[in-house]
Amino acid sequence: MKIKHVDHIGINVENLETATIFFTDLGFSVMGEAKMQGKLLDEVTGLSDARTELVMLQAPDSQLCLEVIKYHHPVDPEGIRPRGANALGMQHISFEVEGLDGIVKTLLAKGHELVGSVQNYKDVWKLCYIRGPEGIIIELAERIKK
Repeated sequence: MKIKHVDHIGINVENLETATIFFTDLGFSVMGEAKMQGKLLDEVTGLSDARTELVMLQAPDSQLCLEVIKYHHPVDPEGIRPRGANALGMQHISFEVEGLDGIVKTLLAKGHELVGSVQNYKDVWKLCYIRGPEGIIIELAERIKK
């Protein structure tokens, strides 16, 4: 048995439209949208009477898909919990980009914030963390030299 590749990454959100816009602003394209409910969803998720709405997004290089999901039922009783970069569990997704400064400027103008600051790592990478909607953290990394 072996893992062949990452099929997709799922991100649960309260506001599906806002999260979709955030990722399409980064260059992802909408592959499809769906509503799901029923026995299969309940059995896979271990939830009862689950009802979801989702958008599948594809990265510009077609190497990665994101599944952005809104659970209409059951809802997470704790709501949105933006956490620090050091919180346990999966906390960020990293994207290699071109034109990091321009992307950061655009995202800041749209109300998103830097978690820390843009940094240069050994003159090989320029990188930063950005907090998107609902506390989602993404890392942007631009290769300075190869």
